[in-house]
Amino acid sequence: MRISEIERKEVINVCDGGRLGFVCDVEIDVKTGCIKKLIVPARGKFFGIFGHVQEYHICWCDIKCIGDDLILICANIDDILVEC
Repeated sequence: MRISEIERKEVINVCDGGRLGFVCDVEIDVKTGCIKKLIVPARGKFFGIFGHVQEYHICWCDIKCIGDDLILICANIDDILVEC
């Protein structure tokens, strides 16, 4: 699978049913060439008007399933939400 294909998939957290958004970037381990994390921009604080100040950093081990249109994860939101 190519990174461009991953970017077209929506990320859903099965723990709470929340829709996190679409993958915007990935973190790759340069030694192994494997994907370490998916990065999804969080919604802006004021309905997206002022841009993204936070991102979801989803570890590869939190991914449960990658389908045709969705990526299902199981993670605590507080653990994966980081400031940019």
